[in-house]
Amino acid sequence: MQSSYRLKANDLDEKFIAGLKETYKDKDIEIIIYEVDETAYLLKSQANRERLMKAKTNIENGTNLIGVDLKDLQ
Repeated sequence: MQSSYRLKANDLDEKFIAGLKETYKDKDIEIIIYEVDETAYLLKSQANRERLMKAKTNIENGTNLIGVDLKDLQ
């Protein structure tokens, strides 16, 4: 079985460790930790990169923006 968890380092606590122990009981496990670079991940896909760069340009130029009244979100 393979599982992937994504969380902030500050969210690692005894409850999380207890959950791992319960899930994997007496099995050997391997824990690999790496920092997540969201920007690199989002720019990996060419289509996604183009969409994000277009959105960035729109924001910088003030074009194609949609206004939202925060009161409407409640």
